Amino acid sequence: MLSFSGNLKVFVAVEPGDMRKSFHGLHDAVTGKLKEDPKGGAVFAFTNRRRTILKLLYFDGSGL
Repeated sequence: MLSFSGNLKVFVAVEPGDMRKSFHGLHDAVTGKLKEDPKGGAVFAFTNRRRTILKLLYFDGSGL
């Protein structure tokens, strides 16, 4: 179960992502394209082209 604070930032990718990527690949997308720190407490959301799959990248202090 995840619990979030009231000042949580949520980044949603508007372009479809490659859902074959592991969380390490999504980590690279966050650092490379967004220039954000995935371990900074924000949630990063990625979907596929048909919008049937959702992957969230969130660092909870122990891992992604």
